[in-house]
Amino acid sequence: MTATAEVKGGEIIARSLQQHGVATVFSLAGTAHTYLLQALAPLGIDVVSTRHETNTVLAADGYARTSGKTGVALLKNDQGLPNAMTGICTANAACSPVVVLSSLSPSSSIECNGEFSELEIVTPVAKWVRIVPSVERLAEYVAMAFHQARSGRPGVAVLGIPQEFQGFVTALPERPLMHPAARAPAIAPEDAEALVDLVAKAKRPIILTGGGALASGAGPVLRDLAETFSIPVIGNSLGRGLVPEDNRLGFSWALAQVAARQADLVIAAGIRMTQRLGYGLPPRFAKTATFVQIDIHAEEIGRNRPVDLAIVADAASALTALFTALRSRGFEGFGSTQWVNDAMAARRTRIDELGRDPEAEIHPYQIGRALGDLLPPDAVVVGDGADILNWLHGVYFVGAPRCYMDHYPFGSMGVGTGLALGASAALRDEARALGKPVRPLVLLTGDGAFGFYCGELHSFERAGLPVTIVVANDGAWGTEHHGQLKALGQSYNCLLGKSDYHMVGAAFGFAAHKIEDGAELRGRIETALAEGGRTILNVLTDTDAGRIRKTDPRVQTVAFEDLASSLKTHATPDVA
Repeated sequence: MTATAEVKGGEIIARSLQQHGVATVFSLAGTAHTYLLQALAPLGIDVVSTRHETNTVLAADGYARTSGKTGVALLKNDQGLPNAMTGICTANAACSPVVVLSSLSPSSSIECNGEFSELEIVTPVAKWVRIVPSVERLAEYVAMAFHQARSGRPGVAVLGIPQEFQGFVTALPERPLMHPAARAPAIAPEDAEALVDLVAKAKRPIILTGGGALASGAGPVLRDLAETFSIPVIGNSLGRGLVPEDNRLGFSWALAQVAARQADLVIAAGIRMTQRLGYGLPPRFAKTATFVQIDIHAEEIGRNRPVDLAIVADAASALTALFTALRSRGFEGFGSTQWVNDAMAARRTRIDELGRDPEAEIHPYQIGRALGDLLPPDAVVVGDGADILNWLHGVYFVGAPRCYMDHYPFGSMGVGTGLALGASAALRDEARALGKPVRPLVLLTGDGAFGFYCGELHSFERAGLPVTIVVANDGAWGTEHHGQLKALGQSYNCLLGKSDYHMVGAAFGFAAHKIEDGAELRGRIETALAEGGRTILNVLTDTDAGRIRKTDPRVQTVAFEDLASSLKTHATPDVA
């Protein structure tokens, strides 16, 4: 490689980020990245300043989930990396392509200050962890971090950069150092033939989709399979919206899971059999159902449940092969997905009955219904909390890919605020690139979850990023509160009080409103969306509403008692 100029290491990193198409990075301000921050400004790369390192990474995660691009977080190693662990765990569990650049203290301080090596703390929870060995190799290692974050199963790449390297002068590479995109594995011909045979013999097939299906770009072929052959597509988490959730061809797992046990063929495409899916086991799924699992990560296949056909391949590749072969055979399809709606009928009827009394306290369903009525299909919704997410899943349906995210699969409360910050930045960058208005963004969070990182509202304000935040405030850790009431008849350490959370937003320049009357709710949300700025709505909901979720399985959209050891003592998995 021939040198064309000499520049500081900070500029080497900045130019490498530019070459990888980075438009925005997230950073908690400080001296750790001084020369890099200086070099970013002339290149037109925005810096969104955060208030807690977990949210630095979560914002990069939310940016990646919304845009499909790689999110970038800048941290200080010594104090910052321990703070960032929740964000790193969350992003890695969600398979988000995120690059964390962690500035390491000068080597002279290591023995004095540390009992462990610089990046030891993060090694068990990130996909890839390295330290740049010399300033001359900065560009090489940054390129490697991007490659590792995106290749195979995406995840978090943590790159430690000795702080002094940013100020050192070194040769600028003559040409960009970038890894070409690796081609995803294609389905083997014999596996494609076996898959087609299984579909042709099935009576009630379903396709389950997760983040792997999204990452592969499987949306178009999934829509073709659903439309042409009436195969229900049921999405979970980032797999939602690949087929619009019209409850005709596209469904959300949270609501449609009651139909899963009736499927005789289950095609799991880029989705993990986690607790939320009952681990793929009975009674969520029939013991006699034929299981096909498609994943680029061979080690994931057969986890918790043995499968009948294991396909190590990109989901889009495998599903395209399936669609093409079915068409060539003249396969006529299954005629209708009505059996899924029949299975959901009792659940949907019960859900529709609740939260309709205009004289009662605000029911969480009223929030979800208002969002469903007012938001366009391409709006982005970020969910956070426990009870409020359960309610949301029952009445809100996702209309497009990359338009919904929550704290699944890691499950850490409070992460929605950081995810929403990154999503807002991604939507702004998208609008700039396309010359279109910024798409709406709503963060719906519980009051308990909101309290974790509410100081991050300052980051929205400083960066000028729009968001509508709706705090469903029942004054409690609702899931725990009602669980204790059911078990003990008394609640301990679960009540929070209905605090004025909207005033946190007001302190940071948000339009802030407390809503106690359900008749006011829809109008306030509509105004916030129309203004397109920063609004926080503190919605005081009925504290007692969550009680029914502990007694009526029809309204339970996320069951917490799917552990195999509890199946004999809990009725919920048999119904919900």
